[in-house]
Amino acid sequence: MKNNLTGLLCLVVLGLFSASCKKSSNVTPAPIVPLKTLGLYQYGSGNNRRVFIPISKVGTQAVTYYGVFDTGSTGLTLDANGILPASMVTSSGIVFTGDSINVNGITVTSKTSTISYGDKTNGTKEYGNLAYAPITIGDQNGNITTKRIPFFLYYKIVNNQTGVQLAAHAADVFGVATGISYFNSAIGSPLSYFTLGTGLTNGFRLAVLNSSSFSSTGAYVSGLLSIGLTPTDLSSTTGFIMHPLIYNASVGYSPNIPATITYNGQSVSGNVLFDTGTPSVSVIEDPKATAGLGNLPASSQVTVTTNRGFTYTYTTTGTINLTAIQNPNISGDYRTIFSIDFFTANEYLMDYTNHRIGLKNN
Repeated sequence: MKNNLTGLLCLVVLGLFSASCKKSSNVTPAPIVPLKTLGLYQYGSGNNRRVFIPISKVGTQAVTYYGVFDTGSTGLTLDANGILPASMVTSSGIVFTGDSINVNGITVTSKTSTISYGDKTNGTKEYGNLAYAPITIGDQNGNITTKRIPFFLYYKIVNNQTGVQLAAHAADVFGVATGISYFNSAIGSPLSYFTLGTGLTNGFRLAVLNSSSFSSTGAYVSGLLSIGLTPTDLSSTTGFIMHPLIYNASVGYSPNIPATITYNGQSVSGNVLFDTGTPSVSVIEDPKATAGLGNLPASSQVTVTTNRGFTYTYTTTGTINLTAIQNPNISGDYRTIFSIDFFTANEYLMDYTNHRIGLKNN
């Protein structure tokens, strides 16, 4: 009887153990989520709109600045005014001796250059130095700090056409395109330097911008930027059409995508750039266009079809979807550039690991 009882107890214990093991095998694993989701500020109205990302710390220096969130360029540029001691920042350069100096947790090197944005008429040029520091992006609504990253610290910015120096921080740029900065190969997108958890891919997802949330004072819109791509983001069922990018020896993987553009019965093939940093007018580069053709009239229909089958059609109005036609042999730029209006109707995904861009109709 004792032996039977002992055997029965063993069977009960084994049964409980088996049941316990079976139960634990059915536990659903936690879903993989982005490293961080941040809000952005939508600024402007009519035909001049931008989206900004707040920057709240550079090195150990607490700041309140807003960088232009720019899918058309690579690398962070920041004005040194308010970041370095005023005695170090002059109109002719950042003043220090030696190959580098560390101030407020920011390493400023002696490597200098210029970075240009836009064209000869509407563009700007920044003069500055290569620097390194951890950067905190976001604000009291949510933030995250990068590791120590390279960026361009400029001491002045001037208008390309007039040569007039602009106000400090007039054009801090948060360039998130793939590839490297043409100023220095060390500089990439600030979003590409994060250490990600298991299951995440290096990159970001940009939700559709809310066209009614643009404000003359800058409206905070939560949840627009997700850092770190999940398996769901990259799944074919999500609806993104992925575009492998072409490698360029001087700038790395280019964000330009081969496509065909049609407008008012005309058709032109070339590379297109979807650019949040272009605030107003999309520009179609057509080698057959006459000089000075200017903007398309209101109610013109434009369609872009990429080499991977993504299609987007819009109609111009007096204030929205303004589109100009230029001849690249005159403008010197062979890219067709679609402005921030594109992002009020489409989602955008950048995969740094696999060098591709995802596009999705809203």
